[in-house]
Amino acid sequence: MPVRERDQDNPWHTDAVCRRDEAGLFFAPSKEPTAARLSREEAAKRVCSRCPVMVECREHALLQPEPYGVWGGLTAAERRVVLARRRRRDLELKKAARAAAGPVAAAG
Repeated sequence: MPVRERDQDNPWHTDAVCRRDEAGLFFAPSKEPTAARLSREEAAKRVCSRCPVMVECREHALLQPEPYGVWGGLTAAERRVVLARRRRRDLELKKAARAAAGPVAAAG
C-alpha cells in the first residue's frame, strides 16, 4: 500500500480514523492490567485496520520514534521490533555493498 503524497494544507493525520475515536483506546492508562492492555490494544488495532492513512501513521511513529501507544496498527513494542529489523537489514545491506565494492576498488 503506497504512502500518499500530502501537502501542508492536508496532512495525513486529518484523514485518520482515530481522530473520531476515543484517544484512550490508543494510549495506556497508568498501571493498566495486562489483560486490559491487550484487549485495548486489539481494539485500537481494529480501528487502525480500517484507517486510510495507516501506512503514513505507522511510518510517522517509526521515524519519530513514538515511544507510547498504538500507531499505524503497531504497539510500541512491535514498533521497536520493526526498527531493530530495519537497522539489521540496513547493516547487512551496507556490509554487502562494501563486499561487492571491495574487489572492484582493489583492482582499480
